Amino acid sequence: MNLAQLLRESSARRQTGPGLVVDQPVEDARASDPLFRLRTRAQKALFERLGNRLFDPELREDQVNALVVRELDEILATEATQLAPDERRHLVDAIGADILGLGPIEPFLADSTVTEVMANADDAIFIERDGRLHLTDARFVSAQHLRQVIERIVAAVGRRIDESSPLVDARLPDGSRVNAVIPPLAVDGPMLTIRKFAETGLSTADLVRSGSLTPAAVEFLERCVRGRRNILISGGTGSGKTTLLNVVSSFIPEGERIVTIEDSVELRLRQRHVIRLEARPPNVEGRGQISIRDLVRNSLRMRPDRIVVGEVRGGEAIDMLQAMNTGHEGSLSTLHANTPADAVSRLETMVLMAGLDLPARSIREQVASALDLVVHLNRMPDGGRRVTEIAEVAGMDGESVALQTLFAVDHRADPTGLLRRTGARPRFAADLDRLADPLARAFPEWPGEPGGGAAGDGAL
Repeated sequence: MNLAQLLRESSARRQTGPGLVVDQPVEDARASDPLFRLRTRAQKALFERLGNRLFDPELREDQVNALVVRELDEILATEATQLAPDERRHLVDAIGADILGLGPIEPFLADSTVTEVMANADDAIFIERDGRLHLTDARFVSAQHLRQVIERIVAAVGRRIDESSPLVDARLPDGSRVNAVIPPLAVDGPMLTIRKFAETGLSTADLVRSGSLTPAAVEFLERCVRGRRNILISGGTGSGKTTLLNVVSSFIPEGERIVTIEDSVELRLRQRHVIRLEARPPNVEGRGQISIRDLVRNSLRMRPDRIVVGEVRGGEAIDMLQAMNTGHEGSLSTLHANTPADAVSRLETMVLMAGLDLPARSIREQVASALDLVVHLNRMPDGGRRVTEIAEVAGMDGESVALQTLFAVDHRADPTGLLRRTGARPRFAADLDRLADPLARAFPEWPGEPGGGAAGDGAL
């Protein structure tokens, strides 16, 4: 078998990943691969020769490419392995792509079946496929190599990472979310996590097909969005909140002006009239920070029809609630929580983070008045993401915010785990009845009403 064939086989293994290896260390598999040994030696030698010159901002890309090719040719000339000219060029191109691109994680970023890439260290790269983790046989040349890849990513979006600011959130050109942590916070070396986004966003049909939603729930959410209900999407990390927010936002009519506000731009709204705002971290001197809260306040001066906040995390919660209560109905956001009730409680806590000395009842009244729906997602044991509850915020019940479950998953009554209506009628149904839009009119067959159907999954 010649070197070109070895290279193709190694590339194929890296793209698919071998799964999570338990009985055989990944390092043992690499040791028997002559191509891997040769590439590793050449890459290490290249780092030793060039060091930081590889990442010199004063060098143009073509100059860096020429430098890498020249040095690799000299390194490979010292190898005892006899290489044909085309094999050497193939190897030089592959190593150059590793060094100058995103290194060994590039094949996984190009693989549409991979949803997350996690480099726990230079020699431990995991991927998520179909909701499950797999340990790959890919690795960075060294911790320095991983660190330089991280710096290349964050520099492209105008952010920085160093010992004084050792963690960062950024994004790739395709919108994929990036989080990186370096020493001294990361004890075992630089850590990189990339959550990929599909090239084409998911549709409601995709969510129904995967079991994340049912047709009745989709129709209900579409009516609520068109009827300008304020909706909060809650769930745990990786449960699909941003994906669902993208899908739900597609129901906003084309003629409305939408302002999106995010830490790192992730949303991909399909409407034409969309203004995207992104928060900015402080600079090296600790100045110039623009927070989510600043952007929410500024958005009120931009004549928005809808305000979409990618994720509520802190004091911006009070500004968002005030916007919802002062003529900006139909706003959307997400929040980390374990249940819809927890989402309401967390929202109260975040209002207090704004530093305002407000009584608890006043905050709860704001929440009860502003929010209409909480849509909750869970990540299932099989790796799937599903909406497991849709609850209406039904005003105050004494000193607490009352929630009424409209859709829920009951595994005891239904082993299929489908989202089904509970039979409760939303209090705002009459408001939607008065809308002229036929897609958002009437709940004539809502369960529990005279003449209504059974509490199943049929049409609304």
